[in-house]
Amino acid sequence: MRLLTELLGTPTEADLGVKGTTYQSQLPELRLKEKKSRSSLLLSIQETSSIMGSVAESQRTLYPYVTGSSVVAIKYKDGILMAADMGGSYGSTLRYKSIERLKPIGKHSLLGASGEISDFQEILRYLDELILYDNMWDDGNSLGPKEVHNYLTRVMYNRRNKFNPLWNSLVLGGVKNGQKYLGMVNMIGINFEDNHVATGLGNHLARPILRDEWNENLTFEEGVKLLEKCMRVLLYRDRSAVNKIQISKITEEGATVYPPFSLKTYWEFSAFRNPAAGAAGSW
Repeated sequence: MRLLTELLGTPTEADLGVKGTTYQSQLPELRLKEKKSRSSLLLSIQETSSIMGSVAESQRTLYPYVTGSSVVAIKYKDGILMAADMGGSYGSTLRYKSIERLKPIGKHSLLGASGEISDFQEILRYLDELILYDNMWDDGNSLGPKEVHNYLTRVMYNRRNKFNPLWNSLVLGGVKNGQKYLGMVNMIGINFEDNHVATGLGNHLARPILRDEWNENLTFEEGVKLLEKCMRVLLYRDRSAVNKIQISKITEEGATVYPPFSLKTYWEFSAFRNPAAGAAGSW
C-alpha cells in the first residue's frame, strides 16, 4: 500500500489547475476519486495475479490415453532386430492403426516404445535436442547406444521423482565399434540390458519363447522368423495388438526400418471358435 500511495500521491493545486477556496471545496470529491482509482488498481493487480497463477499450474498425465502395446527386440549375428505393431489404443478401442513406434536415434541407436504415445513424442523431442547438441561439437565422435540408454534411464527416473512420470517402457538397441548393445527402461527408471528384451505383455508371452529359441549366431532371416513367431503369439493373446507389424534392424552400417506387413494367422483352433466351452458357470 505504501508503494501505491507513493505512485498515486495526493493531487495538488498545480495538478488540478485550481486555487484557494475552489481547491478546498473540491477536496472531499477529489479524495473519493483517489480512493476509487486505488481500488480499481488493486483489483486489476489481483486479477492479473490470478490469471498468471492459473497459467503456471502444472498439467500432468494422470493416466495414459493413447497407448501402444509390446515391443520385442533381440541381438543377432550382425546387430539388433526390433519388432512392434502399429496399433494405438484409446482405452480399450483400437483407435489408430498406423503409429510408428520404432525410431532411429543418431547414428548408432534404435528406439522402440510401448505406452503413452504423446509421452513417446516428448521423449523423441528430448533425444532430438541431445543429438543436435552432440553434433554441434563437431569433434568426430557421436553418442553410442549405451550413452543414449543411460540418458533415458536418468530422464525416466527424474520424472518419476517429480511424481510426473513419462508413461512408457523403452527399448534401446544399437551397434558402435562392433559392440552390440540392447537394454530397456520402464516408467519408473528400472533398467537392464540383455540379449533379448520385451515390454508390455511381451515380457510374459514372448520372452519364454526367446529363452528357448534365441542364440547369438542367428542370421537376419532366422531373427525375423523368431520375432514373427513372438508377434503372432501376442496377436492371438493381446487384445491391444493389431495385425500390422513393423520390423527394424540396426547394424554397424546404420538403421533400417522396414515397411509394415501382416502376419499369417490361423483362427480355427477349437479354443478360439468356442472360448467359453467347459468354463464353469458359462452359458
